[in-house]
Amino acid sequence: MMTANQVKAKFEAEGISVAEWARAKGYNLRTVYAVLSGRRKSQRGIGHQIAVDLGLKAEPKKLLFRPLVNAAE
Repeated sequence: MMTANQVKAKFEAEGISVAEWARAKGYNLRTVYAVLSGRRKSQRGIGHQIAVDLGLKAEPKKLLFRPLVNAAE
């Protein structure tokens, strides 16, 4: 995992803008900047996925409650 500053430095080192990355991934640019700045908690949903894709958070190892949700249906 990286810090937001490390992610920004990696973008700069690779010559890629945050906007280019967001477009390539299909993410809303404002949401990506909110995740990078810490304005969005990124605990679940699209913010969490952006944080994982940026390397700010680790990929979840397994879904603990998914089998329970499917079993209830």
